Amino acid sequence: MTALYLAFLNSWRGLLHGGRTERAIRLELVLLALGLPVALVLGGSLWVRVALIASLLLMLGAELLNTAVEKLCDHLHPGRHERIGIVKDLASAGAFMTQVIAALIWGAAVIDRF
Repeated sequence: MTALYLAFLNSWRGLLHGGRTERAIRLELVLLALGLPVALVLGGSLWVRVALIASLLLMLGAELLNTAVEKLCDHLHPGRHERIGIVKDLASAGAFMTQVIAALIWGAAVIDRF
């Protein structure tokens, strides 16, 4: 139980740090805060609500991983480097794909509802 609690604290510190220092993470936290009540109203069934909320959490998780990769790259190689740029672009593309997934899920939920 102690290990689980310590892992939670590490995650919470990472989320707080990301929210304080990264604009993209703050934006996705705002989207999550706004999206939670909207998902509860928009979702016609439990599974639609779960999909709407999960897509926002997935998007936030991918953005946190993207930020971690970028910070690690910047720490290891502060200067401009072509291969490091490719790594950062790949991480960014992964975060973008989760945004596309979220847009598809939310779009389908809106179409289904109305």
